[in-house]
Amino acid sequence: MIMRRIVITFLCVAVLIPVIMSQEADPGWEIKFSGFVKTDFFYDTRQSSASNGLREGHFYLFPDNVLYDLQGNDINANPSFHILNIQTRIKGDISGPDAFGAKTSGIIEAEFFGTGESDINGFRLRHAYVKMDWTGVSLTMGQSWHPMFITESFPGTISFNTGAPFTPFSRNPQIRFSTKSENLRFSFTAYSQRDFTSPGPEGNSSRYLRNSGIPGLNLQLHVPAGESFAAWAGIDYKRLRPELKSSGNVETNAIIGSFSLFANLKIKSDPVNLRLMGIYAQNASDLMMTGGYAVSKISGLHEENKVFTNLNTFSCWADLSTNGKKVVPGLFTGYSKNLGSVDPIIGDVYGRGNNIDHLLRFSPRITVTQGHLSFAGEIEHTTAAYGIMQSTGRVMNTNNVSNLRILLSAIYRF
Repeated sequence: MIMRRIVITFLCVAVLIPVIMSQEADPGWEIKFSGFVKTDFFYDTRQSSASNGLREGHFYLFPDNVLYDLQGNDINANPSFHILNIQTRIKGDISGPDAFGAKTSGIIEAEFFGTGESDINGFRLRHAYVKMDWTGVSLTMGQSWHPMFITESFPGTISFNTGAPFTPFSRNPQIRFSTKSENLRFSFTAYSQRDFTSPGPEGNSSRYLRNSGIPGLNLQLHVPAGESFAAWAGIDYKRLRPELKSSGNVETNAIIGSFSLFANLKIKSDPVNLRLMGIYAQNASDLMMTGGYAVSKISGLHEENKVFTNLNTFSCWADLSTNGKKVVPGLFTGYSKNLGSVDPIIGDVYGRGNNIDHLLRFSPRITVTQGHLSFAGEIEHTTAAYGIMQSTGRVMNTNNVSNLRILLSAIYRF
């Protein structure tokens, strides 16, 4: 592991030094570095397992269900704390000479979040894309935010979860074509999966989307109405092929297609900013939301021809913040509801939080900034209604469990 990190560091230096030095020889190129060093201290009143969060609880989703010992004590009703710096990141904004009649630019951004629980502190890629801008259209190619994550209007939480699991959260390799207009804009995106993948018979993997033969597709409408108001709405489709063969070694071609609809509003005034979003999502676990898919029918002794059904989710959130420069309070609240499945479930279920009927979060925060240094505090109260999943995908006989997270952060930007 140590040797691997030494090699990665050497390669980064070997790549960056020639790029920086080349700026003197070619004035058409420029790279500007930015980023931040972030230290997070967080205390939880309840346990959260790896499946209900990421990186030792740093990316928090929801609390664990009750787990009774032989004496009837809830083992998960125990507190924990942690101090981590893994959100620290560096970013390079690249600009270059025109090509094919377009202005060109690029982004490279990485952090120390790792690619898995065993790789915590590992250096990983966040964004890497090139953008071409013409007069009325633009083309983006590379890894960036999933199109359902609206970069101009997302929760301003201190927590790294950025409002998940109530908001879509994913970065994907993609090709995005966008129009530019003062009144109405469209974008069309074709994407694959890399760090954020769908579950299936062989665990979480990008192979289910790849084996479907077509990328995920997203069509989005953006209505800019000046600095005080903007709106987005769109539809998303992805298709998975969970298996290539049955357990009886017979080829299968069953697929599961999933649609999601979303709308986002941003309202800005002199004192406050308000952001709102609503999502109807099918099979949204790859977006760090609850839901997934399940087997609804099996036919044939050896063929095991399967039919899959989506697990559907409704989610909404609101984020309110002030426009102060030194002291900025804010408030995030989110609600997510399990809508069940269209067809009865008779077999395996793949997804996240499928024994939860609904989730609720209330999260006030405050940030104090002087110069490049910010201190922030956030209280995040999350409630999960656990119960028993029915054949309809709905959850009954629920019991609420809650966690209170106290988060303190120091952020030094450069």
